[in-house]
Amino acid sequence: MPNLLVKPNGKQGRVTHVTPESAGWTYVGFDLFRLKPGEKAEADTGGREACLVLIAGKGRAEADGKDFGEIGERASPFEGKPWSVYIPAGSRWKVTATTGLELAVCTAPGKAKSYPARVIAPDDLGQETRGKGTNTRYVTNILPETDKGADSLLVVEVITPGGHTSSYPPHKHDADNLPAESQLEETYYHRINPPQGFAFQRVYTDADRNGDRSLDETMTVEDGDVTLVPRGYHPCAACHGYDLYYLNVMAGPRRTWKFHNAKEHEWLLKA
Repeated sequence: MPNLLVKPNGKQGRVTHVTPESAGWTYVGFDLFRLKPGEKAEADTGGREACLVLIAGKGRAEADGKDFGEIGERASPFEGKPWSVYIPAGSRWKVTATTGLELAVCTAPGKAKSYPARVIAPDDLGQETRGKGTNTRYVTNILPETDKGADSLLVVEVITPGGHTSSYPPHKHDADNLPAESQLEETYYHRINPPQGFAFQRVYTDADRNGDRSLDETMTVEDGDVTLVPRGYHPCAACHGYDLYYLNVMAGPRRTWKFHNAKEHEWLLKA
């Protein structure tokens, strides 16, 4: 099995590159670019759709023959909502940094030109607060399943305050068993504020009758890391004093998010 913790490779250019082949799965791809003013990131989508998320900084975006001009406004993922661009399969895109730019490229299988290329502005994004007490976290829906303008991708970002848990109580979405549960691969792109901190994430499956788990990995996550969730439960914990941001990318055979809670921890939802 591939390493579930992907460290950035360098500090400039394309620093993270996750493909279905490198992850050992079928659907989700994720790239992260760190660009200086004037530098470009560009690609053909081929048989995949893409969602570009401007994590921080500004850039001039072009996609599918459309010039969307300069977009982006926040200086940090911990400040406000992002600007994003949806790009259908069978298209070419380019982003030219006009300031220092941190750009996430989220991809999954798509049908050629089934939906138009479009900007997803901050005002288009819904936000919600999930959980309570030290399980409170703040969610911004970038490309949720209620947005019908995509083939496969589900994209969301979450801020978890220091000392809080997230993706908790533990849940999974690894069985194609609708309406009870959907099968979705998932990546987490993590940022930490201040950046010298760290967080934790555990990815694990149910135990068999002998108490053995086919997957049980706990990772120390640092600023800029990506974690892979091929299957199983995947809770996170932010350490005291350090807020945790993550960008989630999900995709699977059906574009719907139906999860199954770990039974032994479900009591927390009623506490």
